[in-house]
Amino acid sequence: MTPAELRTFLDSEAAKPFSGWDFSHLNGRIVEAPLAWSYPSLILSRLRRAHPPQSLLDMGTGGGEFLARLQPFPPRTCATEAWPPNIPIAKERLEPLGVTVVAIPEDPPTLPFEDGQFDLIINRHEYYVPAEIQRMLAPGGEFITQQVGERNDRELKEMLGAPLQSEEPWNGEVAARQLAAAGLGITDVRDAAPASRIFDAGAIAYYFHALPWEIPDFSIGRYFDQLLAIHRQIERDGFIETTQHRFLVVAKKPGN
Repeated sequence: MTPAELRTFLDSEAAKPFSGWDFSHLNGRIVEAPLAWSYPSLILSRLRRAHPPQSLLDMGTGGGEFLARLQPFPPRTCATEAWPPNIPIAKERLEPLGVTVVAIPEDPPTLPFEDGQFDLIINRHEYYVPAEIQRMLAPGGEFITQQVGERNDRELKEMLGAPLQSEEPWNGEVAARQLAAAGLGITDVRDAAPASRIFDAGAIAYYFHALPWEIPDFSIGRYFDQLLAIHRQIERDGFIETTQHRFLVVAKKPGN
């Protein structure tokens, strides 16, 4: 592929639509090593107990793709979403299933729910305030969160010469300490650094246009020389390998 052909390819990938939280366009193009835990299985094991939770909150539901797969739901199930393009998608998918979808501002200090309203709160890669989690959980309720840690995509951003975001630590130990300080008991903490292989530079173009907060100044023109160098490395080696950073924390509110 010549540089001109690559530029055309990258521009076309960056222009492809992205909605909800659906990364199926990248299937087989970016491949991550599996984690040592399953976020869906941890949730399903609680929803399918003989005495399952009667209320559930999914924080940052995206387009509702993941939550929809958890049916049947507890009698009271709610979901929040702050990214404006996702809100109508989530409502269209989830409200016919009986889920209340609540649009919220980005990084709100409080959420519009009553104290002790939820037996189970789940959160995958979404911002949260520990004191709010403690407030919204019913006595004996659980919080399950999988987060993206501070080391995520660091090597890829360095390859691109992109500015790194905050150096503040964000990992399982930090999150567990914050949740414990809010009055929750910590029952599980795990960190992982799975390898990720990227098989074409177009996948990078699509990824960073879909997630503009990852590299706020990203554009094909601004980063073309670096993308060309990555493309040539992939042509030589078959892929580039970077490291992801994920962590899991499970916390429980004292009580029943």
